[in-house]
Amino acid sequence: MKKIIPILILITIIFSTCEKDDFCVKNPITPNLVLRFYDETNQETLKTAKLLSVWAEGKDTIDDYTSITTDSIAIPLNSLTTETIYHLKINEEDGAKADNLYTTFTINYTPEDVYVSRSCGYKVIFNDVTFSSDNTNWIKEFTPETLTIIEDQNSAHVQIFH
Repeated sequence: MKKIIPILILITIIFSTCEKDDFCVKNPITPNLVLRFYDETNQETLKTAKLLSVWAEGKDTIDDYTSITTDSIAIPLNSLTTETIYHLKINEEDGAKADNLYTTFTINYTPEDVYVSRSCGYKVIFNDVTFSSDNTNWIKEFTPETLTIIEDQNSAHVQIFH
């Protein structure tokens, strides 16, 4: 009996020091900026951007966005700065280099780290977001010019009319 008591105490100590596993079930992500492309004459109608290529200032093209045809894209914002500049190129004609149309799209914002949980850590949201474009070639208009916050990527943040 005397030998059982220390064994029970030892077992109790061992099991009482175990911690519940922490799993991140919320799957928090830093949201991408979602752009949708619309027809400039019928602004309710989605319009594909043909042979679209996208790249950030000073970087190569984004692998998923090289000469694609799509009506929407989701592009990352740099959470370490307050500005991200993207270059967008389309070719609505025949794919010939002479027919490429370029534009520069600038996004300004205030990044904020938001604590999610101990297991998930932090994610970044973007506050006071403003957009500008050189609008010299194929982007005729975009809305909105300002956005209060980007905290998810469930819907389009910017509508681009071309």
